[in-house]
This record gives sequence, structure tokens and C-alpha cells, in this order.
Amino acid sequence: MPAAPGLNEVHLSCPDCLRHVPSGRFGHASGECLPRHLHREAFATVVLEGSYEEAGDTGLHRVRAGDVVAHRPWERHLDRFGSGGAQVLVLPLPPAFPGTHGRVADPDALARLAERDLAEAGQALLAQWRADAPSPPDWPALLARDLLADPSLLLSEWSRRHGLHPGSVSRGFAQVFELSPRAYRLQARGHHALRTLDTATSLAELAQRCGFADQAHLHRTLRAMTGLTPRQLREAAANA
Repeated sequence: MPAAPGLNEVHLSCPDCLRHVPSGRFGHASGECLPRHLHREAFATVVLEGSYEEAGDTGLHRVRAGDVVAHRPWERHLDRFGSGGAQVLVLPLPPAFPGTHGRVADPDALARLAERDLAEAGQALLAQWRADAPSPPDWPALLARDLLADPSLLLSEWSRRHGLHPGSVSRGFAQVFELSPRAYRLQARGHHALRTLDTATSLAELAQRCGFADQAHLHRTLRAMTGLTPRQLREAAANA
């Protein structure tokens, strides 16, 4: 596997990085792997058949039939499909969706409804959704969860606490996420900033609250994540 890129090495101009998300039912072959990529749109993936592993900005998700993974705008992830492949239903994410990983009781009913009306299927997804946060199965998933919860987390301290060598942690994490722990931590800060850009807080204060060195650091990070400056993102949110 090639070396994991740093955050500033990933750009929207890369055609293999940015993926449009069409809605509907899709199949993925046995052993298929989608490298780390970016989506601008918010959407939900409902697993209809099979299973796969998703490693991305919201952590590591190992999903099976009935599971749902919600994706917000500007998130990146990769997908690895097992020996049986998978069938998935992609739906536009309803506004104010309450979580990231959950389950629905009848995914096939959602698929049938989506054939007639995508908006109605999205509302049915919201009604069926039940949050599910399984325990992290291994240390890369645990580290991702801890970095998302506390982007100021010291990797050296985390490694010591779990009896791991920092170099092994960096290499092992990058093999799973195609991103170093430090870049993942920076991106977690960026997503925190994106979620609060619509407030009246000044960009300088927002940078401080989200753990950036200064406003310029915030600017560079969000530009690398989205291709837009913080002011452009704020204007887009105001005009949405």
C-alpha cells in the first residue's frame, strides 16, 4: 500500500478523490476496494446484503445487512468489501439526521420505497433509524474514536497507555485509514470547525476553539479539505 497522504496532499482537483453520490441501489463485487475518497454531498448508505468495512472521517465501521452509515458533506472514507461483496441503498441524508452508525428494521422495504420516491424513503429511514455504536474491534478503531472525541489527544500518551510503540501506531493506523494519526487528528479539528462555521463567532475565535494554531492554520486546513476558504464556506451555508 502506498504511503498515506497528509491532509494538504489531498485536493478536490484529483478526479479519483472526489466522487459524486447518485441515489439508488448498487452492488459491490467480492474483494472490491474503493480507495480513500471525498464526497461533497450528504448521504446515507443502507446495507441490503453482504458486509464491508468503511474507514473514514467518522471512524471504522464494520457493517452488515440492516446497518446504516450516515455521511455529512466533505467527509472522506475508503471501503473494503469482503468475499461476499455487498448490495447497498444510497439515499440523500435527511436534514438534522441524528447519528452516524445505526440500524433499520426493514432495509428491503426502504429499497422498494426508494424505487418510487427517494424523499419518502429518506423520511422512512429517519423513522426506522435506531442508533448503534458497537465497541471498537481493535486499536486503530479505538484510536480513531478517541481522536474524534478529543482532537487534542497526545499520540505519545495514547500509545504509552495502550502499551504500543508510537511508530507502530502510526504505521498500523495508516494501513487501515490511508491517513496518519496526526493528519486524522487535524481533519477531526477541521470537521469540528465545519460544523460550527454558521455561528456568529469570528474566524479567529473559531480557530482557537477548534484547536488550530491561528486563523491562517484554520484557513489552510479547510481549504485543503474542501477547496473553499472558511469565508466561502460560511457564505455558502448562509445562502443554502
